Amino acid sequence: MTTYLDFFDLTQEPFSNAPVSRFYYNSAQHSQALTRLMHAVSYMKGLSILVGDIGAGKTTLARRMLDSLPESEYEAALLVIIHSGITANWLLRRIALQLGVENPAQEKLALLSQLYQRLLQIYESGKKAVVLIDEAQMLETRELMEEFRGLLNLEVPERKLISFVFFGLPEIEKNLKLDPPLAQRVAMRYKLEPFTAESTEAYIKHRLRLAGCPRMPFSPEALLAVHEHSSGSPRVINTLCDNALFEAFLARADTVSSDMVNSIGKNLGLQGINSAAPGAAERASVPATNLPRAANNKLDLAEIDRYLEGLGKL
Repeated sequence: MTTYLDFFDLTQEPFSNAPVSRFYYNSAQHSQALTRLMHAVSYMKGLSILVGDIGAGKTTLARRMLDSLPESEYEAALLVIIHSGITANWLLRRIALQLGVENPAQEKLALLSQLYQRLLQIYESGKKAVVLIDEAQMLETRELMEEFRGLLNLEVPERKLISFVFFGLPEIEKNLKLDPPLAQRVAMRYKLEPFTAESTEAYIKHRLRLAGCPRMPFSPEALLAVHEHSSGSPRVINTLCDNALFEAFLARADTVSSDMVNSIGKNLGLQGINSAAPGAAERASVPATNLPRAANNKLDLAEIDRYLEGLGKL
């Protein structure tokens, strides 16, 4: 069966929204963000924050940063927060597990002691402990913010024993204000802005090239229409372009036109560059109806543990 990949001589999907590292687009601002974040963790400055709207590429950048931290120099981990109902004790246990603590204790003081001893081991081995937190806007309680402040207080005379990098929506700023002393500890902030029309075009060409496309299948007008309907959001650009290539394939058209993109944008309910950020309904990472619940209707944190362990095997 012929597919649009065959029709456009593509070796793989160019516009999948899966975080495929091969397709990482090192835009000027992504490069600036990564340089600053790497500087912050290199000097163990404590807490750094990267914010951006939905679909701006935060998760992709978090994975890129994790891959960029040499194992010979860093004990690094990426923790994804999938629900705002997590407890402080669950958070501490997950951080401990990510950093190599075996059998983390249930009791908080014992757990903190284990984590402190592990951080000392990492320090004495000449490495730096770094934990990247994706979807950090889910950290919505003062109790959670206080735990991060407490961990950042763990230090030796030369430096802090652990650094954190928060990746998330702008709501992170509001959450930090729940614990003003933690907000004062933010060493670096960076915000990912939407792509410009020029960046959108460069991004599309970059992904097509990596997918083996021998020619540009989008007209100049279509590229502009993609930017206008996507408001410069990489995730929405991917969705529009994937649909556009498929529609062109169905029509046996060699080139994607602006009319095709406009029709797709309308069908997807995208209002364009002057509207509110697309996909606002996605702000909850996991729909409440799909969350693991125990019989008493409380959040099943053990099930979330199993889910996160499954993510690590992908």
